[in-house]
Order: sequence, then C-alpha cells, then structure tokens
Amino acid sequence: MFKTIKENASAEIVEKKSKFIANIFYVETREEAEGIIKNMNKKYHDARHNCYAYRIYNESGIIEKSSDDGEPSGTAGAPILNILAKGNIVNVLVIVTRYFGGILLGTGGLVKAYSEACNKALQISKIINIESGYLYKIILQYKEIGRFKHFCDLNTINITKESYLENIELNVELTNEKIKLIEKCNNIEFETIKIEKIKKVFIYKA
Repeated sequence: MFKTIKENASAEIVEKKSKFIANIFYVETREEAEGIIKNMNKKYHDARHNCYAYRIYNESGIIEKSSDDGEPSGTAGAPILNILAKGNIVNVLVIVTRYFGGILLGTGGLVKAYSEACNKALQISKIINIESGYLYKIILQYKEIGRFKHFCDLNTINITKESYLENIELNVELTNEKIKLIEKCNNIEFETIKIEKIKKVFIYKA
C-alpha cells in the first residue's frame, strides 16, 4: 500500500525574511517530473534556489531524486525526499523555491524551513491511499451485465469504462485479491466471454 496526493497544491512560509514557496505535483514518469522542474525554474528564474525531490513508482521499483540547487548539501532536497519516503508517498514531485531575505538560517534552520514548506503543501494537497493493481477488460453478453454489476457493487470493484457494442466491454480496476475472486466466481455468479489484462495501475482507496 502506497500513498499519493489528491491534487496539486502550493504553500508558502516566511522564515527570517526568506520566502519559501512549495509547489507539489502528481507525476507518473521521470520525464514528466523533469519537464515540470524545467518549467518551474523558468517561472521562478529570479529566485535564489529551486530545490526539489520526487519519488515515482513503476514496475521496476521506486525512482528517487533530489536537488539542493546551491543550498548547503543535505539541507533542502534531502529533507524533502525524506518526508516523502517516510510517508511512503509516491508519484509526487515537490519543488520548494526560496527567495533569500538577507539573513542566513544555518543548516538546521534550512532543514526546518524546507521541511515545513513541504509538509504544508502536502497538507493542502491531501494524502490518499493507493494500492498496486491492474486494469482489466472484461467482455460480457448483454444478459450478464446486471449480475456482473451487482457483483462489482458487493465487492467494491470499480468499473472505469463501459462500451456497448456487439457485446458489452468493461474496463475494471482489480487488485490481485479481486482478480482471484473474479476468476473464482466466473461461470457461477456471472459468465464472461473474455477477461484480458491491459496494464498495471494504481487503485485509489477511500
């Protein structure tokens, strides 16, 4: 079970006249994250530092990267990444921009300020639980749709797409547990024509 953000958000704090602006984004690939970082560097080109960290989950594992962008080593990007890692938060990019206020904060002060800005943005964006699973295509005859939808309602299975063609084609999100349940109940509680795995996805939990 992992966590991610419900929506992009931004937050701002001021520490000894330095302004820290935290922007948080949902991302699914390294390329997406790097593109946002490039754009934010342009947007805040007049800032002293644009520090960041991201964690992205894919089938090979978790990709992590952070940058202090000129701040003393380990005082900006690393604390942000540590917050994400400790919270088991993935598919998230946090960029904290600093406008220097003329007063040095010291290493401890920098860690505190970057961490506080990051946490404030996370609170605004709202953390939600996600579980690794798969998107499946299920093809049914029209006479089976009522029974299958009732089965999905009883077992909290999310149908993401419905196509009414010669037969009915449904896209459903399934955890490993729910895949086994469908296989067990197929031809008993309902009857399918075809069950096909499409891709790996995250399934959002309440």
